[in-house]
Amino acid sequence: MIPVGIIAFSLGVILLYRFTILPPSAGLFVAGLALLPFVLAGRLFARKVSVMLFAAILGLGWAAAHSERSLQQQLPAELERTPLQVSGYLCSLPAPGSFDSLRFDFCVSRWHDLSQAERPLPDKLRLSWYGRKGQTLPGHRLQLQVSLKRPHGNLNPDGFRYENWLFRQGIRATGSVKRVEEDNSVACGIRCRYHNWHRNMAEQAQRSFGNAQHYPLVASLLIGDRRYLNEEHWQVLRATGTIHLVAISGLHLGLVAVAIGLVARRVLLAGVASSVKAQTLRTLIFFAVLCGCTGYALLAGFTVPTRRALIMVSVGGWYLLRARQHSAWWPFSLALLAVLLLDPLAPLDQGFWLSFGAVALLLMAFAGRLRSPGWLASLFLAQLVAFFGLWPMLMLAGQDQPLAAMLANLLAIPWLTLIVMPLLFAGAVLVFAGVPAEPWVVYGYDGSLGLLWYWLGHVASLPLGSLQVMSLPLAISVAALVLFGVRWPDWRWCGLLVAAMGLSVCSVSGDSVDGENPLVAIPEVRVLDVGQGLAVVARTGHKVMIYDTGPEVKGVYSAVESVLIPGLRAMGVKAIDLLVISHGDSDHAGGLEALAEAFPIGDIVSGEPELVSGRLNRPVKRCRQDVWLWPGLELSFWRTREQAQGNDASCVLSLRHRPSGAELLLTGDISTRVETEMILEPWPAAKLAGQRFVIAPHHGSKTSSSRAWIEWIRPDTVIYTAGYRHHFGHPHEDVTARYRVAGANAFNTACSGQITLKFTPLGLVMSEIWRTQPFWISADNQVRAQCKIL
Repeated sequence: MIPVGIIAFSLGVILLYRFTILPPSAGLFVAGLALLPFVLAGRLFARKVSVMLFAAILGLGWAAAHSERSLQQQLPAELERTPLQVSGYLCSLPAPGSFDSLRFDFCVSRWHDLSQAERPLPDKLRLSWYGRKGQTLPGHRLQLQVSLKRPHGNLNPDGFRYENWLFRQGIRATGSVKRVEEDNSVACGIRCRYHNWHRNMAEQAQRSFGNAQHYPLVASLLIGDRRYLNEEHWQVLRATGTIHLVAISGLHLGLVAVAIGLVARRVLLAGVASSVKAQTLRTLIFFAVLCGCTGYALLAGFTVPTRRALIMVSVGGWYLLRARQHSAWWPFSLALLAVLLLDPLAPLDQGFWLSFGAVALLLMAFAGRLRSPGWLASLFLAQLVAFFGLWPMLMLAGQDQPLAAMLANLLAIPWLTLIVMPLLFAGAVLVFAGVPAEPWVVYGYDGSLGLLWYWLGHVASLPLGSLQVMSLPLAISVAALVLFGVRWPDWRWCGLLVAAMGLSVCSVSGDSVDGENPLVAIPEVRVLDVGQGLAVVARTGHKVMIYDTGPEVKGVYSAVESVLIPGLRAMGVKAIDLLVISHGDSDHAGGLEALAEAFPIGDIVSGEPELVSGRLNRPVKRCRQDVWLWPGLELSFWRTREQAQGNDASCVLSLRHRPSGAELLLTGDISTRVETEMILEPWPAAKLAGQRFVIAPHHGSKTSSSRAWIEWIRPDTVIYTAGYRHHFGHPHEDVTARYRVAGANAFNTACSGQITLKFTPLGLVMSEIWRTQPFWISADNQVRAQCKIL
């Protein structure tokens, strides 16, 4: 059994990251000390309860102390976008970014002229160097002129959370580099020396093996350098569920541990076996394994997944060394405790849950079995358990489980284990030792990795789809049946196992999956946080409408893929009934092709139908004065009658809720000229009895939202959809002043995150997502409150 204290401590650490307010660690430790008398002197039942409470509070306090230390490092608001001088060293491998930029993490050792700051300044920055004109960084220790801003990312219920990732990595400011100089006066301690060594090893690997056809895979597997993987690589890896193969983790370190253990045992048996005790022999083997795994972890960049895998391998090896007669769950629980003690932020990683989840599933399936099914059968059954067992976890993370994953991994994992990794290590040892064998090593690398990549590419091209079920309980039920069937291979379970697999296969996503959208009784509108752009989702009854799809920069960022598609899937949307693209600008019509591929789309309306039709290769209706009636909502369209292009061609849409008289006005990027025309038109109708919300035209640009137009629409609330500290400077201060004079409440998705509006019988009810977010997002009220001064 797993000790209850370890369970409670782990739950305490994990629970902290559900809090919207960070509790003081000192208070938690004091509360824990108050329980000590009950832990030491209570009766049996009371003692167990006290131990659990004490351990849980200790876990909360431990995680809170680390979070406090991280959050104390803060860039003062007045220094955002101000040129600053910093000195320090590179603490990541520089990677090429968008627009010929160079991205890297920078560990700060000195803030020039800012030594008297009231709070500790960030010691780790995420930087991009634009306009470098092909230049490279002049060295490892640097002095930079930078322009920074506080950690900030798009905030929506689903999709990638950049702000979470920054907090997890200990990065407390991001920005751009304006000037670079080498600075050899920076003190270089052990961390600085390690990062420099790792960068030199990456450069040496590139010089030695860079001409290999599959060098991106070589660099990923050998030194954890994934800078050379392109979009084609990622597409194949995602389609086959094999991203874990290029992320140095438990699979790779486990292989290294087994290989070193076998070699060390053979060497020791041939040498000193007769003169040492069996326990001493096992200890020597364990330390050889530990040194080898640590060396590989350091070579691979000592990343978070690598450190976690190193801890798990070390604890597992120690358990085998001691030959304890305990359950196999003991090393599992000790590894969990060690990971959370050394890295309390680990629960923020999806890999943490998948790693421990996969190990737990394999222990449930195989630990304590009286008879082994054989290595070949075990390999297949392990894949089966991991595939179906991790399915519910992936659903909770908003991800699909591609059916190709089990087929791809069935051959990819043993091939990687038995062929690829031994060749990689043997070749690297030869070349780094100075043996002139580069051509033969490269030939071996390309041969082994070429066969692996051929297999993955072939599987990725198969029309297998991905698992998709109506509910999480069904996925859990299927996973449980598969686990029982593998654990107790009895004829009574065979039928259930086959039925579970059949049920899953019948739920494969694709054109055969039918069903209408979930019922929404109270009409709602979600103004998504997509940065500098616009994307709105409206739902009522079984109807779904999307107004604009947000920005896209090819090969860099797509709001459709990062925000819109994950959000629609989380809402259970099966099809889009109406897609309105105000006009063709990239910040309003990005990612159209990806959206059309992900969901069936009914009607499409646009102010620039030719542009949209050309991209989707299907008819698109021109926006004109028209009224559509949906359950509880009246959709009223308008567009200028002139032959306008670009911003002025925007399709304007009014969503009116007749029962309450409330209205939401979606305006695209219309300018003051079109606003004047709108005032003269008999549209929209006279203001109803309820509220009127408006999405500010053109994100609050000074070329729109004229005083006359604002007085005409008389908004109760204005919502800006602008990027945080964006260089366009939206919303403009003149515009915000005009809305303020008109008495409109102002909100900005850059600060509020996603804004949800519900059309209730009493009017529009608005909610901001940031108020319900974890403490590292909601705690910084100064940043979020900037919306209120607009």
